[in-house]
Amino acid sequence: MYVVCEKHLEDAIEEFVEVYEQPPDIYKLDEVSFTDWLAPHKCDFCDEPPKYLVV
Repeated sequence: MYVVCEKHLEDAIEEFVEVYEQPPDIYKLDEVSFTDWLAPHKCDFCDEPPKYLVV
């Protein structure tokens, strides 16, 4: 699972495919919510605010 900014979306997709050997599901963080999970405040690859969840 990756939480990333728009700039690093492609990097997260590539890593996901490399690890799991299948395409990920991609969600915009502002369009989804989970009861037991809060999105991190920064991208997994940089310090920018995240925009996407890649799972």
